[in-house]
Amino acid sequence: MSSSSAAPAAKPPMREALVAAAFQLFLERGYEQTTVDDIVALAGVGRRSFFRYFPSKEDVVFPDHERCLADMTAFLAAGGEEHEPVRRVCDAARLVLGMYAENPTFSVQRYRLTKQVPGLRAYELSVVWRYERALAEYLRGRFAGRPEGTLRADVVAAAVVAAHNNALRSWLRSDGLGDAGAAVDHALGYVQKAFGRGTEPAAVAAGEPAGPAEDVVVLVSRRDTPLWRVVQELETALGRC
Repeated sequence: MSSSSAAPAAKPPMREALVAAAFQLFLERGYEQTTVDDIVALAGVGRRSFFRYFPSKEDVVFPDHERCLADMTAFLAAGGEEHEPVRRVCDAARLVLGMYAENPTFSVQRYRLTKQVPGLRAYELSVVWRYERALAEYLRGRFAGRPEGTLRADVVAAAVVAAHNNALRSWLRSDGLGDAGAAVDHALGYVQKAFGRGTEPAAVAAGEPAGPAEDVVVLVSRRDTPLWRVVQELETALGRC
């Protein structure tokens, strides 16, 4: 054989081949009109091989969520007391964004397909709920013993998921154009400002450290000073800060 002969292209792993075959058929025929038999025939494998990787046809649409959920759970478990909990769950949500950003074309195709098929939308919501539950369980552990710690954990987890999904879906609607990371960072910034360290009055009342303090302006005025004068002096003081 000549040394200049091109080596044959390596076949993709079976799992990836099944996903590629499935989406090719979904785009050509439609999701409902495509069967598992159609997918395995195009991929050149048997039904048993399909179900070794995917429990159902719905699962082939979301092939990477199980791995991402495992990565998120491990990331949260590795967090220590030195990690501010709200920032930690925001960073965990960025792992999900990374999964989508790895293959923008596939992610946009899946988004469009999910919008068209109610059953896939319901499946996706169940996946999102599992992410939210993982975040909430981590936060419940970190907020244990605090006043309304469980409530705070559940609210923060829901807020993180809502902020992440708002930015992610905007990016998907734009066909994967633009900086998805910047959009998600901006959205999660709202969560950190609302619930991060320094916004826990109950923790302060309980004698716990409140984290970095915000700027405080103290205005000293006579009791009989007119209110308009107090406001004027306050505005002047704030203008100098």
